[in-house]
Amino acid sequence: MDGHSADEHFSEGRGAFDGIICIGGEDWWYHNRGHFDFQIMRRLAKRMPVLFVNSIAVRMPSVTGDKMFMERIQRKLKSLARGVVNVENNFWVFSPVSVPGATGQKLTGWALAPQIKLAAQRAGIRRPVLWVHCPAGQALAGAFGEVAVLMQRTDRFEAFPEGDPEVLGRQIASLKQQADLVVYAAPHLMQEEAGTVKRQLLVTHGVELDAFVAAGKEKSRGPGDVSYLKRPRVGFIGGIDAHTFDPELFLAVARQLADVQFVMIGGSSLPDDWCTLPNVKFTGRKPYEMIAKYMAAMDVLIMPWNRSEWIKACNPVKLKEYLAVGRPVVTTDFAALDGWRDLVRVAEGPDQFASAIRRALAEPFDAASAHARVTPESWDAKAELVRRAILDLGLRYDGADAPARAVA
Repeated sequence: MDGHSADEHFSEGRGAFDGIICIGGEDWWYHNRGHFDFQIMRRLAKRMPVLFVNSIAVRMPSVTGDKMFMERIQRKLKSLARGVVNVENNFWVFSPVSVPGATGQKLTGWALAPQIKLAAQRAGIRRPVLWVHCPAGQALAGAFGEVAVLMQRTDRFEAFPEGDPEVLGRQIASLKQQADLVVYAAPHLMQEEAGTVKRQLLVTHGVELDAFVAAGKEKSRGPGDVSYLKRPRVGFIGGIDAHTFDPELFLAVARQLADVQFVMIGGSSLPDDWCTLPNVKFTGRKPYEMIAKYMAAMDVLIMPWNRSEWIKACNPVKLKEYLAVGRPVVTTDFAALDGWRDLVRVAEGPDQFASAIRRALAEPFDAASAHARVTPESWDAKAELVRRAILDLGLRYDGADAPARAVA
């Protein structure tokens, strides 16, 4: 950089910012905190104020068609009741009142934006970089006098089965045109959209290295609700949802392996009676801080994905978490496995999948090699890539206590 520091070089660029407003894709108070936007924003908040806006709805819950209707309404009301919360460092979380769908789009300008702006001011943010993950946040671009717009394209939201693909498609197309930078987690999706956006950045998912590696090395039977279960244990950790998970495949595999204890750790949006097999235990959702211990309590970890457009565009965070904890992995195929296939067993169909689990249980797993491969993949390293990319837009951080939080 011609001998200049990053701050000196970029101070001559397009402008200064004093924090980040992130229109998230999840709810901080409810969802697994391993998600990309949670992890990146928490780390950026060590250097500058960040307001994380809990996901604004992409679809209206149905009383008749949504078995989780009341749960979703109740958790949304709980989030709203919290107001603006300074969670840690300069990381703030806010749940605005929002309306999904076309009506919500019309109300966004005069009802949603002012709420977020007031919350941002409380966090000390007046000249933000606007980061948008949830597509409904597209209508907020330009509402805060932001110096730049970044789009997080880590999910193919238009393939979300509970959303309106036409509305989501329009929002995503507009956001891609407005964004100064689009951040991808899946290389193939980034390649597919090359030339359709101004600037691209690949940041694959990271991992909480210390926590997952340490948990994998512990000699423990696991948390209390799984500690008594017989071995061998095969675990799945994550949402059990129709747009990602393949219930037919899983049921066929679990029937074939009747002597194996399957443990399902996470919430489910499938019908309550979708699986009644005696060798399958459901634990429900667990705090993110406990996930590594549950993974470590398994002998094999699985990813029985379906072939949806969502999965084709995904880069599952649990892949690196599974490897960091040092347990063998059996998975269906998906594009983001490129570069990792030598560390996992890829299987298609119930017979192959069951056979792969049998082999994984019988053969030793090289945890040291897995650890070595995921070591450069920490969330700290991923956040640094993002921070540098923001500066590369010609911006500089100029917030409160800037010298103490130097970003160069």
